[in-house]
Amino acid sequence: MIELIGVKKSFGNNEVLKDITLDVAKGSVVALIGPSGSGKSTLLRSINLLTVPDRGFIRVGDHTMDFSLPYALPRDRELAAFRARTGMVFQSFNLFPHMSVEENVMEGPVTVLRQPKAQARQLARELLAKVGLAEKAEAQPDSLSGGQKQRVAIARALAMKPEVMLFDEATSALDPELVGEVLAVVRSLAAEGMTMLLVTHEMAFARDVADRVIFMRDGCVVEEGEARQVIDNPAHPATRSFLSHFHGGLGSA
Repeated sequence: MIELIGVKKSFGNNEVLKDITLDVAKGSVVALIGPSGSGKSTLLRSINLLTVPDRGFIRVGDHTMDFSLPYALPRDRELAAFRARTGMVFQSFNLFPHMSVEENVMEGPVTVLRQPKAQARQLARELLAKVGLAEKAEAQPDSLSGGQKQRVAIARALAMKPEVMLFDEATSALDPELVGEVLAVVRSLAAEGMTMLLVTHEMAFARDVADRVIFMRDGCVVEEGEARQVIDNPAHPATRSFLSHFHGGLGSA
């Protein structure tokens, strides 16, 4: 469902992604782990072209982007069509403060997909029920907890009917007691077969939910494999060193 070949990205003299090649099978969940500054978020943003790679090939479903030629930048319409295949959830919730929860979820289907408002409203209510927030449809975002806001953000991304979901540290801005409610939604999406790639520091969750784990450092894929194998018995010294910081929180999941 997702394929990257030879993806490179630099910001000035800082090479953030160094020839990244990976794939994510349809219906699978892949967790990206690694220290801050390793390129994980840039990789995620490159998949839906919020960050445009300098070189490489990216495929999401049947849609491809080839950056093998210099300056082969996609046009706005191409970018929009490509991004429509991916739903992305960020650390910050980015909800529209002047809209109700329901209106936030409706916005994409109405303005981008040109759905009739009645149809978009019905979809929004179904998705809010899916993330456990049916009773908050008419609420304003500033009345919600952080965990509730993030669940609205997930519903909003799902409203565009993406082929894949990308999560960039979706729980890192939350108080610890609110993390579980967001992870429960991610877990339910995994059970339904949604293809997902998630950047996370929730190691026990990654081990329990992900099919594969990819460890990145300094813009490179250092180690990848079956989730429990990588997290419980990493082969590379750098992976072992990174995971040693989480040892106390990796009880049975």
